[in-house]
Amino acid sequence: MPRFAANVSLLFSEVPLPERFARARAAGFEAVECWWPFETPEPSAAQVGAFVRALDDAEVRLTGINLFAGDMPGGERGIVSHPDRADELAANLAVVRTIVEATGCACVNALYGQRLPGVPGEAQDEVATRNLRRAVDALGEVGATVLVEPLTRGENGDYPVRTLDDALAVVDRVGDGAAVLFDAYHLHNNGADVVVDIGRVAGAVGHVQVADSPGRGEPGTGTIDFEAFFRALDATGYTGWVGCEYRPTTETEQTLAWLPTP
Repeated sequence: MPRFAANVSLLFSEVPLPERFARARAAGFEAVECWWPFETPEPSAAQVGAFVRALDDAEVRLTGINLFAGDMPGGERGIVSHPDRADELAANLAVVRTIVEATGCACVNALYGQRLPGVPGEAQDEVATRNLRRAVDALGEVGATVLVEPLTRGENGDYPVRTLDDALAVVDRVGDGAAVLFDAYHLHNNGADVVVDIGRVAGAVGHVQVADSPGRGEPGTGTIDFEAFFRALDATGYTGWVGCEYRPTTETEQTLAWLPTP
């Protein structure tokens, strides 16, 4: 069976973020992942140091982190395709590289960004390709893969990467060092058969995340056949982590019974 990491941007939200690492460890997780954990693309060295120390103190490893994605609470979903945000991205990449070096984090999710009014989609795609290549060059040197993630249609504005084929096209343009983030929740929402598709695209997958659909609760609260999905994932020979990126329907510890036993 795969190894599971707690996405502490959603799990253990009963406590502040720095306390979630220890809470995850106490619940049996050896690894965590998270969205961008700071309000700005370029937090202070003290803030970054405190983040890394909290991981070390809890004795968990960081397996995944997002690039700065703009104003997520306000609806933004990434900046890599935005022509006027190159300076923010460059500053953020420097910080992310520091975090990757300090933690050994192997996966960095680069949310693509929504379409902008008055800007041709082709122009944004050219910007995204250049920026993702910069991210690959900066982060690949320290051992991290850059991920491209499809998101649910209709819930994330005019976000153009919605299907596996969309993500594969971006990865092909960027080249080595980029991979697909296979999020079962988002892909199922957009009509994919995730049990079949994980086998179809396994060679391009750099990371896997799970939540049930609809509702984004823990596996077992929706319609995805996770027993079949994990069998199919096993059959691919996938050796990475699976991020538990769901919204717990009750206190997090009470939602973990679905985790497969070795």
